[in-house]
Amino acid sequence: MTAEKTDLPKITFLGLGQMGLPMAANLVSAGYRVQGCDLSEEARLQASKAGIFTSATPVEAASHTDIIITILPNGGIVRDALLGVDGALAAKAPPRLVIDMSSSAPTDTIALGYYLEARGIVLMDAPVSGGRKRAIDGSLTIMAGGADAVITQAEPALLAMGERVFRCGGLGAGHAMKAINNYVSGAGAVAAMEALVLGQSFGLDPEKMVDILNVSTGRNNTTEAKLRQFVLSESYASGFGLGLMAKDIGIAAELAEAQGVKLPTLRAMAALWRNAADTLQDGSDHTEIFRYLTLAQDRG
Repeated sequence: MTAEKTDLPKITFLGLGQMGLPMAANLVSAGYRVQGCDLSEEARLQASKAGIFTSATPVEAASHTDIIITILPNGGIVRDALLGVDGALAAKAPPRLVIDMSSSAPTDTIALGYYLEARGIVLMDAPVSGGRKRAIDGSLTIMAGGADAVITQAEPALLAMGERVFRCGGLGAGHAMKAINNYVSGAGAVAAMEALVLGQSFGLDPEKMVDILNVSTGRNNTTEAKLRQFVLSESYASGFGLGLMAKDIGIAAELAEAQGVKLPTLRAMAALWRNAADTLQDGSDHTEIFRYLTLAQDRG
């Protein structure tokens, strides 16, 4: 573990789950002092082992901090963690900067930014892509939204967690890009898995199908990194929840509606993923949408 560097800003990290814990641990390795918070006692225990100081409540975690980073299931939970009764911004000395690395709705992010700005606090969004594996090795892709000067200020900490930081535009642009990315990812996953269902119905070997797709024009992230690893193995353990994918694609669909853009495939994908999330049990991995597509054959 790298020794703490006293010249670096102190960071409060809200959310120590599948993604948040390794990201916070990489900040510690880069020399940051990190005070973490999570509702789960087990998550706090694992964080302590990684050199992260832990607190049970956001307000306690943020009592002495320069930057708050959030990576939580949705924007509503982010807002509550910041502004609720025991929220981080109830601390006597609020931070100068909040970085929301969750997958939140861009319109909600903009509204929260105005609210915080009136209280002297700057908000930027910086959602990530790459999954738990890249969260662990610090190679995440980070999509940043906010003023250039703010992103520049945050960039050293962001690069402790990710390989590349893309400046997407003003506040909310990172969250918009993340939703769009996950729509493309989710649509590609459905296409690849429907291909397996169709091929198997004709008697094609699914292993050979994956080999052919991966050296042909049909290859995508799912064919390369998910079909054999999580679907054909039936492990369904990619580390990214089906409900979260449904939420993100839903955000993209809502954004399209707000922009007055008619995108029928996006609408169809949002409905399909939401139906899958409602059908399968809570906590299902997003690769389990293959099970939903298979069940659809039985339903006729």
